[in-house]
Amino acid sequence: MDNAPTTSDFSADAHAQKSAEIWAEPLARMLAAGQRPPRPSALKTSAAFGWRAMLKIKHMPEQLFDVTALPVMLVLLYTFLFGGALVGSTREYVQFLLPGMMVMSVIMITMYTGVAINIDVRRGVFDRFRTLPIWRPSPMVGYLLGDTIRYTVASTVIFLVGLTMGFRPVGGAHGVLAGMLLLLVFSFALSWVWTMFGLMLRSEKSVMVVSTTVMFPLTFLSSILVNPDTMPGWLQVFVDNSPVTHLCEAVRGLMTGSWPEVAIAWVLAWTGVLMLVFAPVTMWLYARK
Repeated sequence: MDNAPTTSDFSADAHAQKSAEIWAEPLARMLAAGQRPPRPSALKTSAAFGWRAMLKIKHMPEQLFDVTALPVMLVLLYTFLFGGALVGSTREYVQFLLPGMMVMSVIMITMYTGVAINIDVRRGVFDRFRTLPIWRPSPMVGYLLGDTIRYTVASTVIFLVGLTMGFRPVGGAHGVLAGMLLLLVFSFALSWVWTMFGLMLRSEKSVMVVSTTVMFPLTFLSSILVNPDTMPGWLQVFVDNSPVTHLCEAVRGLMTGSWPEVAIAWVLAWTGVLMLVFAPVTMWLYARK
């Protein structure tokens, strides 16, 4: 007898049935109309995912440490540590070093794109993205667009620090802007390499180790810190044909008032190769995950 339904139970059931009937009719009309919201464009979805990447920085501002404090420390360290020994004057050395340090700092932080993607993949976030009616590469492109803001911040911070240390861009404002733009374009293409590793490898530590192993030889075996003419002949062959050397020479030339057509052409060629090779491979891995 204790389990027998009471009057209040019948009242609750009746109220629930009445509520369902009230909502059923407009819901049926909406579904029968066949009207769906317009499919978002590739630009809108990529921008949305780019904004998502920026919101991560808002909630974890310590992520900006590698684009603010770390570049400043590197510029000060290399200038005052090597300037007197290599050139005899820190003021003269900073004229040579600063464009190279800008290149070094930006291309090194491109590795964090692969780490962030690897973390989201392991957490299952990308499984939700694939169910959305959006342009398939949007999450990847959004990550890279968000990181482009970080690259811009790093370049600006290094340039301002260089000005306080005596760096004077003979190429003027247009030379500086052209050099930064070329650096951002190349870094965007290079980031596709690390997104591929982020999808291939099983942990963010593996992504960081592999990325660092690739980047350190490319970075230090280049014209960032010293003139390649001072290196042994067998080493100059590698350094002179390195994409980082081409990028460094192009940025340095633009900021110091020249127009290094050959170096710029090489940078654009490397950018195209990186995009054509690694972007399709990355999207193929993304589709198979």
